[in-house]
Amino acid sequence: MSDTLPDDELEPIEILTLPLDAWHRAKGGRMVEFAGYHMPVQYDGIMAEHLWTREHAGLFDVSHMGQLTFTGEGVVPALEALMPADIAGLTLNRARYSLLLDDAGGILDDLMLTRQADEQVYMVVNGATKYDDIGHMIERLPEEVTLNLMEDHALLAVQGPKAVDALARLIPGVENMVFMQAGAFDWNGHPLWISRSGYTGEDGFEMSVSGDAAEALADALVAQPEVKPIGLGARDSLRLEAGLPLYGHDLDPTTTPVMADLGFALFKRRRETADFPGAARILAEREAGAETKRVGLLVDGRQPVREGATVVDAAGTAIGRVTSGGFAPSVGAPIAMAYVPAALAAPGTVVQLSQRGKVHQATVTAMPFVPHRYFRGVK
Repeated sequence: MSDTLPDDELEPIEILTLPLDAWHRAKGGRMVEFAGYHMPVQYDGIMAEHLWTREHAGLFDVSHMGQLTFTGEGVVPALEALMPADIAGLTLNRARYSLLLDDAGGILDDLMLTRQADEQVYMVVNGATKYDDIGHMIERLPEEVTLNLMEDHALLAVQGPKAVDALARLIPGVENMVFMQAGAFDWNGHPLWISRSGYTGEDGFEMSVSGDAAEALADALVAQPEVKPIGLGARDSLRLEAGLPLYGHDLDPTTTPVMADLGFALFKRRRETADFPGAARILAEREAGAETKRVGLLVDGRQPVREGATVVDAAGTAIGRVTSGGFAPSVGAPIAMAYVPAALAAPGTVVQLSQRGKVHQATVTAMPFVPHRYFRGVK
């Protein structure tokens, strides 16, 4: 018996639109499906947009991400039971990167959280996983904690060395924040929640704004001489150069924080209490080392090696996998991320990559490929 349905019984999968959908199209954005939404992949071209962001400032629409708030008595220990972050030690209006873990220590999602008040936490999770994340958390949070999905809000990011100049003209005071600091602001009567953070390795800001005010804010931002709209293509090449993993590609439930080289997200107090999901496995890996590890690769030649290529030994046997790869405009060469056996993870190690029957040589290198330029305060 066939396991497929006749064409007339197949329901088309609805691709959703975001508040800035018409705005992107009017600006010449080439739209694609991403995380269930129509999203702009590029405007003027990925290479040009990438380099513009590195030199000036780019505006990114990341409204597909899930914006969540958690409120109620005991919200901090309730969330700490799901991830290895030290939320109790986080001062108000400070942000932190963390990981939603399953019971075996596998990564269900990576996320950013901010302590907005003693009993309130704001969180941004990945767009493709947000509903799974919500289901996972609702099952495990106590009744006293309320989870709210901010479906009526957009999320915009302005990234690059000139981002602070452009945004401070519109919203004075943002220039006083440092990396991973957040706060409430007002723009033309619209409340904004702004953090000095982002996903490019550059200085920049992320702005949560009501969906009905998103277009006006986007217009005001691109009216600044430093700012141009940037699509998903350059966002991906920028984050790859910055050595930042992408969930569903470089991270998934088969990877642990130690394998993914995200040990910095395992905070000392939480390691000592060992009361987060998968703690026994993760702490054992941290002590002994994981069998495989996420590494950066500089690929010889000019041809990029893409996700899905395999790391092979001298006999051609697969021993690892490439999870992200592409040409790096700021490096001027192809780069990649891969999981390799721990014995091959040291910088300077030469490995072989197999893609579509062709073997490429690559060298393990420390990440990031391009130095981070986050603003941590005046020295």
